[in-house]
Amino acid sequence: MRLTAGGIDIHYTIEGDGPVVTMSHALGCNLTLWDEQAKALSARYRVLRYDTRGHGQTSAPPGPYSLEQMADDVYALLDGLGIAASHFVGISMGGMIGQIFALKYPAMVRSLVLCSTTSRYPAAARPVWAERIRTIETTGMESLVEPALERWFTASFREQRQDVMDGVRTMIRNTPPQGYIGCCHAIPTIDITDRLGELQCPALVISGEQDPGTPVAMAREICAAVPSSKLTVLPSASHLCNLEQAEAFNRVLLNFLDRMH
Repeated sequence: MRLTAGGIDIHYTIEGDGPVVTMSHALGCNLTLWDEQAKALSARYRVLRYDTRGHGQTSAPPGPYSLEQMADDVYALLDGLGIAASHFVGISMGGMIGQIFALKYPAMVRSLVLCSTTSRYPAAARPVWAERIRTIETTGMESLVEPALERWFTASFREQRQDVMDGVRTMIRNTPPQGYIGCCHAIPTIDITDRLGELQCPALVISGEQDPGTPVAMAREICAAVPSSKLTVLPSASHLCNLEQAEAFNRVLLNFLDRMH
């Protein structure tokens, strides 16, 4: 389904009945990243998944984008669907969008689940993102595929689950280069740790024990800053812990959401 808002067409899917749970995916992915979670949640929740600006079947206008702009996209989507408040689950870039969204539109967030994400990057990280932009501009998306899999999953999971690897490869390859680059400009600018004390909603922070990109230390920093938060670290998981440890992830997520009602 599509909704035109904020000057772009936002592709989304909504399934199930109950309190609304909005799910925001990682960079280089799309709403299918949450397939396992949507199956688990839709028996008792209304699960809203969407493709972020520049990803999947959502418009990919020329960048650079900002995290505030992407938070405004979430507002426009919820408002357009007549949803006054939602639980919000975001992984990696989606978790960054969730933090900005909750700070900007607190009345719309019933709870916040932040997975494999950070509230700030050190200044030293910026050249890494600039280099990635240059790589895409010269060689396209293909050069990012295998390095991403190495960062996102443990070696044993990569070997054992070629089916999952193939699905993720397809997601990355199908991401519009212009959209990916637009988001690469936004991500390293996040610096909101000092504002997280403003959040009033309950929050769950989930981290993969072996995540090199957003390590457990970053999750602990978020948890220390958000007043009503708890941290869960999933063993034997790297960055995309919702895929690598889907059952454990779903159990933790459902336990948290069910306690809200």
